[in-house]
Amino acid sequence: MFRGLTMVLMVFVNDFWTVIDVPHWLEHFATWEDGMGLSDIVYPMFLFAVGMSIPYAIDRRYEKGFSAESTLGHIFSRTFALLVMGTFICNQESREIAGCRWLWMLLMLVGFFLVWNQYKADFRPARWLKAAGMVLLAVLAITYRTPDGDYFEALWWGILGQIGWAYLFCAVAYLVCRNRQWVLPLLWILLCLVNLSVVPMRDGDVLVGHNFLADLSDALHLGSGHIGIMALGGMMLTLAERRVKTVKVGVGLAAAAVLAVLGLAAHQGWIVSKNLGTLPWCLYVSAIGVALYTLLRVLERKGWTGWFKPLQPAGTATLTVYMIPYLFIVGWILLEPSIPAWLCGWVGVGKSALYTVAVLCVAWILTKSGIKLKV
Repeated sequence: MFRGLTMVLMVFVNDFWTVIDVPHWLEHFATWEDGMGLSDIVYPMFLFAVGMSIPYAIDRRYEKGFSAESTLGHIFSRTFALLVMGTFICNQESREIAGCRWLWMLLMLVGFFLVWNQYKADFRPARWLKAAGMVLLAVLAITYRTPDGDYFEALWWGILGQIGWAYLFCAVAYLVCRNRQWVLPLLWILLCLVNLSVVPMRDGDVLVGHNFLADLSDALHLGSGHIGIMALGGMMLTLAERRVKTVKVGVGLAAAAVLAVLGLAAHQGWIVSKNLGTLPWCLYVSAIGVALYTLLRVLERKGWTGWFKPLQPAGTATLTVYMIPYLFIVGWILLEPSIPAWLCGWVGVGKSALYTVAVLCVAWILTKSGIKLKV
């Protein structure tokens, strides 16, 4: 439910570029604008959900008899898939493609679904379809050119790529520290200190600047540490819940309050900024994540979860839902529609809500047809 709600919000806010004059509190805030809108909460909340799922996933593999070496290989495989998809998406988003952009994007999506579709175990053509998808993606990468003659490259890895790096760090950390879980909060604190040392303060100064830990974080593709902070925070929530056996509203809200107070303390020296990945932003979003998860557990306990059924594809076929908007973008490029002046404000927000419903419907149809991305 937590992951599904986050993905629904991600689809919703990512459609704001097709409408006019969206209320500012729903949009992304500027880099040096002290604050965050709804759009600035969604991505880190997804990182939080990724971290929450890691202990369940790894422990389940151990329960099934998989070895640590096999689990590590599985982690690398999932990371590689996210990096590849993130890099492809980043190249088509960040730079214009010479030639037929819509066709390149469409073939990219076809390649993704061929390689990473969740085929049935007895579906014999699966290996050939996967091989065809790999060849297709390789051809697209090799033939990629921008109008300036630039080639296909990693750039900033994209959102999926960043999720991949955060997942790799946290999954390996959990694998190594599974029997020494007290190390994980220390890693979280360490990343917080790294973040404070390298992210510019309110006045533009840097507290410490480049140092060994900051360089190590950068080498692990965690940047200023913010993506690791969010994912590790989610992992610690799962581990804490396991210890207390059941989520108590008071404890959950108290934990959220502590994170908010820590965010407020950090806010005295650093602004809230998603683009800078500041610590106050991480802590405030973590507080929201803990509070939301506590609320969902309460609703689950009382049996008030029927409202989530229409949103279920976002929680069970999350990667598929993430990819579907790119099909709509292909259609947008082909049709080149103009945005009518009346599609603004709350009318535009309503249109984005209807668009989100349409994406969920397409995801439901694809899932029922046996098409579902899984890495």
